[in-house]
Amino acid sequence: MVEAIWTTTDRDGQTLVHLIDQRELPSREIELLCRTHREMADAIREMVVRGAPAIGISAAFGIALGAQEETAPTEGLAFSNHMESVAVTLGQTRPTAVNLFWAIERMRPVWQKAANLPPAERARVLFTEAQAIKDDDIERNRRIGSHGQALLPQKATVLTHCNAGALATGGYGTALGVIRGAVEAGKNISVYADETRPYLQGARLTAYELTSDGIPTTLITDSMAAMVMAQGRIDAVIVGADRIAANGDTANKVGTYGLSVLAREHGIPFYIAAPFSTIDPRTSTGQMIPIEERSAREVTHQGERRMAPEGVSVYNPAFDVTPARNITAIITERGVFSPDELSAYLSGSGRAAS
Repeated sequence: MVEAIWTTTDRDGQTLVHLIDQRELPSREIELLCRTHREMADAIREMVVRGAPAIGISAAFGIALGAQEETAPTEGLAFSNHMESVAVTLGQTRPTAVNLFWAIERMRPVWQKAANLPPAERARVLFTEAQAIKDDDIERNRRIGSHGQALLPQKATVLTHCNAGALATGGYGTALGVIRGAVEAGKNISVYADETRPYLQGARLTAYELTSDGIPTTLITDSMAAMVMAQGRIDAVIVGADRIAANGDTANKVGTYGLSVLAREHGIPFYIAAPFSTIDPRTSTGQMIPIEERSAREVTHQGERRMAPEGVSVYNPAFDVTPARNITAIITERGVFSPDELSAYLSGSGRAAS
């Protein structure tokens, strides 16, 4: 299984963070090396690494890189102020993925507690915590896979959108984790993968992961989803999430909302698979979720080739919001919740986690 984020140590004892450059997949497997928090911020912003859990993990390692930099002050208060600046830089990269902010908040008390330690020791403490976030994410994904696979029949064809696999997480995946969990449970699973315009995460990344795992996968353009549903080819739709509001409204890669409408029309269950770190209880509804807009070039060009006329206006939101009413269930590491059950659970009045 592909690994998107890992670390090594150089001859001077400095920790280096490696990322698979997902912009180059599947044609080339290229590593990008991050030595500073600004390099990590650039990698997140430019989609070298993407997917909400992976963005959070990368931000955690970016915090640790900030502590290791030569410019990091040695005094406790000055160090804490430096780390707050590092956190601001990382926090300005991708506004929709709540895991980014969750990871920064998890790292904050760690750097505050380590502020008066010797520089090498405080960096070690922060890299240890970042690695723990990654390891914890993989374990959460496996639990998501275990809970989610139970929802699928012995033989099923799943439609997915964008990439919510090992490349988008610490490893294993959320939506693809459910698929992997079902295969590991001995079920006969095949997948239809939306290409996911304009960045083609489904064509480039999901198809890459699933075919590498030997899972039967059929690639379709986004506009074909209605037809394959109408033909009875799809038993379930499973996607990931970048932020889930307290009422269950979910932001995911643009195009997800349309799939939910189609699934509802055709009586097909529509599942969200995400760790609890993707749930934002401070955001009451999907209308409050900030939606990132990206460069027009992603729409007008394919690589270096222009696909649209000069001067045309472009609207390129990276995400849309699927209303809770269109979601059959939200699959988490704590169990499977309907949107209403999730809302009640977050308020303290719902069922205990499984």
